[in-house]
Amino acid sequence: MVEAVLFDFDGTLADTAPDLGGALNLLLRRYHKPEVALACSRPFVSMGARGMVEIGFGITPHHAEFEALKTEYLTLYEENLFRETRLFDGMENLLNTLDQRAIPWGIVTNKHSRYTLPILSALKLDGRAKTVVCGDAVPQPKPHPAGLIAAARTLNINATNNIYYIGDDERDIQAALAANMTAVAANYGYLGNNNPPTQWGARWAIDSPLDLLKYLSVD
Repeated sequence: MVEAVLFDFDGTLADTAPDLGGALNLLLRRYHKPEVALACSRPFVSMGARGMVEIGFGITPHHAEFEALKTEYLTLYEENLFRETRLFDGMENLLNTLDQRAIPWGIVTNKHSRYTLPILSALKLDGRAKTVVCGDAVPQPKPHPAGLIAAARTLNINATNNIYYIGDDERDIQAALAANMTAVAANYGYLGNNNPPTQWGARWAIDSPLDLLKYLSVD
């Protein structure tokens, strides 16, 4: 039986792509570059600032201007964190159900706390999540399982296979499997630009947050 549910943040719990893409377009305008449509930037959101700079400027981290552009991008994003960001449809109902069933839930994300925590506060979730492990709280990001293991420790759950981890990127599933958690692929999320979710090795895949409810009592 499930003892806890953990979520990735961008593309799983919250739809942050409009604000991440919006910050990219602000930066592109600054340099008189053509803007990138949300449909094009959305698959790169799970790659964070690196993905945004790559899709917007067509350069990799080896480029001499990359780090400066990434820093500018992150400043713009921090100034525009919560304009269009929202929970995915059905997520609020799912979280309410978890609370009603006394199933603790939390967040494990590669996103740093300076961006994650203000958004959680704006979404009024900061007092509800039982654990929040951000990328700057652990030595190695996903796909390393350090963040998931830290979350399980905070929740005082030893049988990690009784924890479900839901994510929209292959690295999320890799991290869950490495932590011996039950991996669930969020097909409604951003999904990256590499292997399709059917090849990630997740135990289940859900097309909307509420689809998780049918698995909460599965052994």
